[in-house]
Amino acid sequence: MEDMEEDSFGFNDDHNHNCYENSASGHYLKTELSNVPQRLAAPVLNSRDVAKQRSHTTLRSSSSSGLKLMDSDSSSVSSDTSEIDSPSSVSIAEKLTLNSASKFPLMNAMTEEDYRTTYWPNLEKAIDHLLIQNPTDHISISYEQIYSYVYKCVCQQHSELLYKDLLLKITTHLQLVSSDLDISPPGNFIEKFNIALTRYIDSLQCIVPVFIYMNKFYIETKLNRDLREDLMKLFTDNVAEKHVNTLIPLLIEAHSKPFQVRPSTMASVVKGLYTLRPDWVHLAPALFSGFIPQINPPAVESQLSDYAARDQKLQMELSQNGFPRGDQSRKRASEESA
Repeated sequence: MEDMEEDSFGFNDDHNHNCYENSASGHYLKTELSNVPQRLAAPVLNSRDVAKQRSHTTLRSSSSSGLKLMDSDSSSVSSDTSEIDSPSSVSIAEKLTLNSASKFPLMNAMTEEDYRTTYWPNLEKAIDHLLIQNPTDHISISYEQIYSYVYKCVCQQHSELLYKDLLLKITTHLQLVSSDLDISPPGNFIEKFNIALTRYIDSLQCIVPVFIYMNKFYIETKLNRDLREDLMKLFTDNVAEKHVNTLIPLLIEAHSKPFQVRPSTMASVVKGLYTLRPDWVHLAPALFSGFIPQINPPAVESQLSDYAARDQKLQMELSQNGFPRGDQSRKRASEESA
């Protein structure tokens, strides 16, 4: 009973800082100029106004959907009574609909035609630049704009289409790279392959980040794969596998003749092949072990004599190819005394 009495005679403060006192007999307004409560006539609402008021309450409570349908300022709240009482005013539901539409514009739907005519051509052009650029080229590309295009395509449910177009675009490029290697002479084949592999890996450093939204919300989530791994596999399937049988003998020959090919190029190609397909080590174990540590099985004590004979053979080959062992007469005093 005490709680009910407190509720019946509580004070409510409106947005104009007027204090309303509730009582069983009606509503009273206490102004700042007088402490005497002044009786206010309760508004008489017909059935139409009651329906509007209920509509207003329902719309106000629908904020759980994430959109604010009403302004939170005092003017919009204080004008509720006047809008309800005035028969000539626009309905509250219509006003709220207009306000919400203007404040929260929806993203325009992207059709497949929009994707084909606007978004993908711009993305394709940027991918072309990234795939064929040279280290000395300075191409101006807006990565923010590319990322924005990818983001919109994913949000508009075109992830699968975008992913297929990206794979097809890069596959077509790699087929051209493979064709260029087909006509390369053996003398510079290793160098040509190194340029193709290095340039492709460098381009992925830019392509993968701008497609990271598609990678995260489509490739990883729905396909359980990774974009970079898929693109590296494209190079393996379309370039490396087609030329590995030509490349390995040339690498073995170049490895047996030091400095026939630059050491940095040899290391780059051998490590690149190992990254693409680790099982290619079995094609030339001695070649890969010269550039990648811990390729060979651990040493066994019973084979120490074989290891020594292999080292002597290597030293003899180096000596026959113009690499002398040096002046053996110049030894340290400690070695002579020993």
